[in-house]
Amino acid sequence: MLQDLPKRILDGAEISFEEALELTELSGDEVYDLIHAAWKVTRGLSGAEVDLCSIINAKSGRCSEDCRFCAQSGRYHTGIETYPLLDASRVLEQAREIEQSGAHRFSLVISGRGPSRSEFDRIISIYETLKSETRLNLCASLGVIDKEQARRLAAAGVTMYHHNLETCRSFFPSICSSHTYDDRVATVEAVKKAGMRVCCGGILSMGESWRHRVEFAFELKELGVDSVPINILNPIEGTPFEHLQPMSPLDTLKSIAIFRLALPKTRLRLAGGRAAALRDTLPLALQAGINAMLVGNYLTTAGRSVAEDVQMLSDLGLSSLGI
Repeated sequence: MLQDLPKRILDGAEISFEEALELTELSGDEVYDLIHAAWKVTRGLSGAEVDLCSIINAKSGRCSEDCRFCAQSGRYHTGIETYPLLDASRVLEQAREIEQSGAHRFSLVISGRGPSRSEFDRIISIYETLKSETRLNLCASLGVIDKEQARRLAAAGVTMYHHNLETCRSFFPSICSSHTYDDRVATVEAVKKAGMRVCCGGILSMGESWRHRVEFAFELKELGVDSVPINILNPIEGTPFEHLQPMSPLDTLKSIAIFRLALPKTRLRLAGGRAAALRDTLPLALQAGINAMLVGNYLTTAGRSVAEDVQMLSDLGLSSLGI
């Protein structure tokens, strides 16, 4: 199947759920054949350009939700720094640094189920400042929002909204009980109606099965999202998932390749946990289907420098691109 699969997909065919599930059984050298098949699809549909984005943790901690992986939940004792919404000058300072470093997208991320009315008004003002003072493509990750809030963000210059499903519908109750999978889907639909692109993915290696991962890829496909961030669990001390062991680098690459074949035209964005999960195989992720990356620091953990990632792309003969 692998020999013919790239041509089929490049000719417009779609991989079936059963075929994707069959790919999860590959092992040994077959995984490298899978990676090569994913590389052919990526290069054939997206070329050699990789989209780079960065985030700022604009409000940290004390979240009311009980997501079992999250360092920012107020229900767990993780020792992270907590603070209210940052002021516009601090956000603008970091945005300018990111712009100079080579990233193309910049997003405010806040903890919590969603912003309060006063927080949202301040956030709109911040985005209006960013739009006038930088050339960055602007994104937002503010939790649950409604149609009117989505419309106001779009009017302020936000072109993409990030809101992860985190995992597939059938596994979601294993990671969160304070809100539902459908709550998250409703936000995605509100964002789409406002005319923004959607960045929606999740976290792998939270105890889900291979079948769960395939279900997740196909649910994202059905939702029609534009960008899929792939995070690998970084077990945080103090959370219920602190003792989970991340999957191996080869299984991480296999997962990425299967997502690429299931979502051939979607930006696959390598995000949190990537350095620890992939270790020395990190460059292979760009061969396995990744064509976008979250660069710089994450929410509560440090990442690689932007310069390191830009150099890695250059070494692989790839170039950065803003979308």
